[in-house]
Amino acid sequence: MCEAPGSVVTLLCSGIQLYSAERRIADCILADVKRASMCTSAELARLSCSSEATITRLCHKLGFENYRKFQLALARDAMEQQEAQRMRDEGQDELHQALLNILANREEELRATIQAIDTRQLRQILSLLRSCEIMEVVSEGGGLPVAFDASIRFSYLGKRCVSSAVHEKNLAFAQTLTPKDILIVLSASGQSAGLEEVSAAAKGRDVPVLVITCDSHGPLAQLADYVMTASNREQRLIEGSHAASLLSPNVLIEVLYYLLRMENL
Repeated sequence: MCEAPGSVVTLLCSGIQLYSAERRIADCILADVKRASMCTSAELARLSCSSEATITRLCHKLGFENYRKFQLALARDAMEQQEAQRMRDEGQDELHQALLNILANREEELRATIQAIDTRQLRQILSLLRSCEIMEVVSEGGGLPVAFDASIRFSYLGKRCVSSAVHEKNLAFAQTLTPKDILIVLSASGQSAGLEEVSAAAKGRDVPVLVITCDSHGPLAQLADYVMTASNREQRLIEGSHAASLLSPNVLIEVLYYLLRMENL
């Protein structure tokens, strides 16, 4: 897959690590998607108090070849917002509209997550998961339910899986893994001192590391041999601080689980 990065709004809301100038551009876009979609690179640079070079760098970081393709994706986002607004203006019940908004955001979140899968890398991951002797699945905070679910699912396939909510146990176990095993790290933010310590311990023993995260450029991704990106549009549903959605990481675990059950893949 990986042909098109997808929705700009989804990518900017996915928790990707941005420098301050890039964050100003993202905030400017999210504040008025329609206006941003009609801006030239120079105009957007002026609006966000940044530079065209920074905008080009942000486009590349989000997976777009150039500003034109970035702008076209942004225009699609603006049309989506206009359609949602039109439905609200037609007097639909507010509760019903809220449900439709949640559905639309979740559909886009899942679509972006699946489209981001690199099938060549996926085949390598599946091969490793099939051949490994032990899987250690680690996470922290809100990601722990996904880690525990992954451990249970993969154990159904006859694999020895280990997962714990205690950092010291995760670290100690990672220090016993061998190159025949695999470490799976789940982190929405893509950065965690504890998870980075566990990943580094596994890497020091030549253990393959798979990271599932919303930020494919974060510190954990830098430690990984394989990265699967989970999209997150929580920012489009909830204002202010919020917990990252577990939907996309869960779906990626399900993708791996079901594909592992298909012996011909």
